[in-house]
Amino acid sequence: MVELRTVSKDNLEEVLNLNILEHQKAFVSSTACSLAQAYVYSETAFPFAVYADNTIVGFIMLGYYEARKQYTLWKFLIDKKHQNKGYGREALKQGIMYLKDNLGVREIYTGVALGNEKAKYLYSSIGFKETGLIENNMEEMKITL
Repeated sequence: MVELRTVSKDNLEEVLNLNILEHQKAFVSSTACSLAQAYVYSETAFPFAVYADNTIVGFIMLGYYEARKQYTLWKFLIDKKHQNKGYGREALKQGIMYLKDNLGVREIYTGVALGNEKAKYLYSSIGFKETGLIENNMEEMKITL
């Protein structure tokens, strides 16, 4: 069973110790960098540790992007030891439901680094669609709920 848990002093070290494959480091920030951003943007960032059967398997951070008045899937990773097990898909669905159920969100945006075809495929498979906008080496995608 996959669940999202708030990042706290009890699981901070586990979150910081998540690792991704070497080639994926070009596509996603470290959890330390993500948590620093969550701290600075604490009113609009929603970071969660992803657990499967009480084992940490990943990290997801959702947020509100004030400049564009958009809710976003801001950061997302699954630890290299737990990839390709369906945890990412389930964590994404739960993150989307969090925004929908708690904040009444109707649209969620994300940016996918150009060349990150695996993430683009995953996002597309749960309903994200390309918007046509490409900037800062990122392709924008959006899901409408």
